[in-house]
Amino acid sequence: MASSSHPVSTGAGFSLYQFFSPGGLLSKTHPAYEFRRGQLQMAQSVEQAIDEKRHLIVEAGTGIGKTLAYLLPVIRSGKRVIISTGTKNLQEQLFFKDVPFLERALYPDGSGKLSVCYMKGRNNYLCRKKLYDLTDQPVLSGLEEIEHYRAIAAWEKTTHTGDRAELAELPEASALWYKLDARTDTCLGQKCKEWERCFITEMRRRAAESDIVIVNHHLFFADLAVRLEAEDAPDAGVLPESAVVIFDEAHELEEVAGNYFGISVGNTRMEELARDIEALLQKERLYTPGISGALKALRERSQLFFSLLPAHEGRTSFEGRREFLEENGEEYNALHQALRRVVAELEQLPQKPDQVFQFARRAHQVDFQLGFVMENEDRNTVFWIERRGFHRAPGAPVRRTSTEDKHAGGRSNVYLQATPIEIGSLLRENLWSKLETSVLTSATLAVGGGFEYIRQRLGLDHAREFIVPSHFDYENQAILYVPPDLPDPRTPQFAAQASDRIRRLLEITRGRAFVLFTSYAQMNDIYERLLGLLDFPVLKQGDAPKSALLEEFRITPNAVLFGTSSFWQGVDVQGEQLSCVIIDRLPFAVPSDPVVAARVKAIDAGGGNAFYEYQVPSAVITLKQGFGRLIRSLHDRGLLTLLDNRILKKQYGKVFVESLPRYSRTTDLGKVERFFGVDS
Repeated sequence: MASSSHPVSTGAGFSLYQFFSPGGLLSKTHPAYEFRRGQLQMAQSVEQAIDEKRHLIVEAGTGIGKTLAYLLPVIRSGKRVIISTGTKNLQEQLFFKDVPFLERALYPDGSGKLSVCYMKGRNNYLCRKKLYDLTDQPVLSGLEEIEHYRAIAAWEKTTHTGDRAELAELPEASALWYKLDARTDTCLGQKCKEWERCFITEMRRRAAESDIVIVNHHLFFADLAVRLEAEDAPDAGVLPESAVVIFDEAHELEEVAGNYFGISVGNTRMEELARDIEALLQKERLYTPGISGALKALRERSQLFFSLLPAHEGRTSFEGRREFLEENGEEYNALHQALRRVVAELEQLPQKPDQVFQFARRAHQVDFQLGFVMENEDRNTVFWIERRGFHRAPGAPVRRTSTEDKHAGGRSNVYLQATPIEIGSLLRENLWSKLETSVLTSATLAVGGGFEYIRQRLGLDHAREFIVPSHFDYENQAILYVPPDLPDPRTPQFAAQASDRIRRLLEITRGRAFVLFTSYAQMNDIYERLLGLLDFPVLKQGDAPKSALLEEFRITPNAVLFGTSSFWQGVDVQGEQLSCVIIDRLPFAVPSDPVVAARVKAIDAGGGNAFYEYQVPSAVITLKQGFGRLIRSLHDRGLLTLLDNRILKKQYGKVFVESLPRYSRTTDLGKVERFFGVDS
């Protein structure tokens, strides 16, 4: 997080054409400049949308340079603008690479800077109060935590941001960081004695002074959800007010927004609440037999209640909530009573540090949310259960996502979930109607040449639409191969024959490939079948962190990487090192997934056709993302393979074909061999 305070004046003294055109500012500063008409057209569309206070949807093909195409109009607008990206990595690329480049282009003499900052979620920042409390009464487990503590304590004295990304030596899964981060549920706000020196306070201050604030989708919608929940508290969120928002990687919005508009209550939240209360009261020497008994009861009642829930691993629908409560109402009520007893014991404490009131509010919130997910009958909400088994050492944290909480332990974690079935109306009322301008952009938003799917899913009416074709020569740079002779991927015969074909394709391309799967089971099955048969270094998702696998792939000649969903997007490997992307099957969402099933049911019940209106378009966008890993520059060249020939045989296959770029296409393996100069 950082900012500067000298923005380019409105209008910036030049037109967009003068910036992007041959001989313009961009050509004088970019070492690999070439004029891209689509980039200029997109920039003009964004500028027009901001000027006219309109919403805009733009599909910008790979290689267009969409970042500069929206940054220039944003800078010229003179308005405060929030840019929301798909990941923290994209945030950092914008702030540390793209913004400095623009500063050099706009101010070649170094006379000015752009007024920009970037913000991450609170758990990325250090809480000074927690660190100082731990310094006064260190409770550390093991030599590793002691080393991490010393590193954090030394860093705290020099950092200006408190952003853990600066601590390169701190492992991603640091149990100590979880005890020290600035997450909301342990924050005292202005009552904290470190408020003025707080990194969150400083982050908000910088954002309020900046013209451009760079965030990610998770932070944006977490902030929106907090604001909606606390309507009477205008300062509840951390993001500054803004009339214009740019959503980069906008194809991810439905999933992210749905998570934050939903509710998740699990045994981990009960344990975390009990543990935090216990730690505070022991530190303050306020731990009484009464609160001890209340916390013990909460843990026992929570463990019993969540153990009674259906025991299926993974995500399952919870349509039988009423029957469950009829059978287990006593245990359910006992858990409510245990939460209320904790509140009562906290209120009876003779001395009440500010944290005590916060813990009471947390217990009230958990109590309310438990009631909602078990008893509410909202027709626009799907209720479901997520159960995961963990096998970790005590103290090891889990990365928190929008639907889960960190928890130290090894037993099964169970989450009761409530997710909106349709978020379009929620976004229409709470977001689009409040903004002057929103710009939604991605390389994959259009289906069959139009935006009807994304507009319907996100409730974005009356938006202008624009498709900017890619700058790449797909017809000559890429060949798409679909084998016509493989069996349907849903049949038992598919894995064996697909393995043989993958082996042959990797021989032709000499490795240098991503082999992407729609499920872990399929990935592991085919990986095992090919193990020992490939003459190339083979990497598999799950054997190391994603970043480590990507780095190893980049530096290992002829490597092959087996991966699932996390490698379908947000991965950029340029050059010959990645010359082949193989996808096992059309990436339809799992129909039994409770959220997918509920959305399908709702569309069909409303007279629509969920398969063509929801399932096919969703799969089209995912397939475009997967194939988009291959051609990342004008010099890239390679093979795309879809092993699922339903794209050729089924009527809906035409939608996929019409939505893909104009790759050279073939069903002839010989043509693939000739593309790579291989003799049959």
